[in-house]
Amino acid sequence: MKFRLPIYILALVVLNSCSNKENSSEETTTTTLTVPVENLTFKLNGTFPHDTLSFTEGFLVHNGQFIESTGSPNDKPQAKSEVGILNTKTGKLDAKVELDRSVYFGEGVIILNDKLYQVTYKNQQGFIYDAKSFKKLGDFKYANLEGWGLTTDGKFIIMSDGTSALTYLDPNTQKPIKTVIVTREGQPLTMINELEYIDGYIYANVWLSNNIVKIDPATGNVVANIDMNPIYAAEKADNPNANEMNGIAYDHDTKKIYVTGKMWSKVYEIAF
Repeated sequence: MKFRLPIYILALVVLNSCSNKENSSEETTTTTLTVPVENLTFKLNGTFPHDTLSFTEGFLVHNGQFIESTGSPNDKPQAKSEVGILNTKTGKLDAKVELDRSVYFGEGVIILNDKLYQVTYKNQQGFIYDAKSFKKLGDFKYANLEGWGLTTDGKFIIMSDGTSALTYLDPNTQKPIKTVIVTREGQPLTMINELEYIDGYIYANVWLSNNIVKIDPATGNVVANIDMNPIYAAEKADNPNANEMNGIAYDHDTKKIYVTGKMWSKVYEIAF
């Protein structure tokens, strides 16, 4: 499980650090406007298996394959910090990368320009792999206190860190370009977790809530909310050991959306 500093402290740290940067070209986008939040409904279109030992931290579709990154909590000794290809028939993860769980806790992943980027939880360290062979190409450091989710708009790597901040990283240097502060009805929204970029918006799991929020990346405003508790309840009924929802994947070719969670038995195809 993840353990946090008090949320208001984290929010203040992010806001203060973003507003007091010196000799930096990084920009910060913050909005305090109260924007109405639409409640979206969803339709369930199908399921396929998912490994109940996979503590999902990153989830995406690339070239028709499901790529998953998992974490390894101390209280779950069978869990591993891996990155691999999810077999949609068996639910098993064909692991291509495994981190030393005594050192690292694997978090979000994203593929951009034929490279796979992975962040870790508390080490302030990321890794770069070849997207086809999964051969390690390098690593990088980031200033965020923690690494959570990753997505991309096709130009930048976008990272969440458990606060209300989304940090845009240059994929070539892994240096921050700008920070967008996410707000819901004028208030900072923290606990932003796994991310997916869909048709110009960032969709994000909110940790422990089983809600997905739709974020306007230009302003940071949450413009819609999707209550996924019905799917969580169905999963929990069949799989009592399931943890919270965490995982949104979008297939740009088929326009299909998939969600799952930590140690879930299924991946659910949905439509908003």
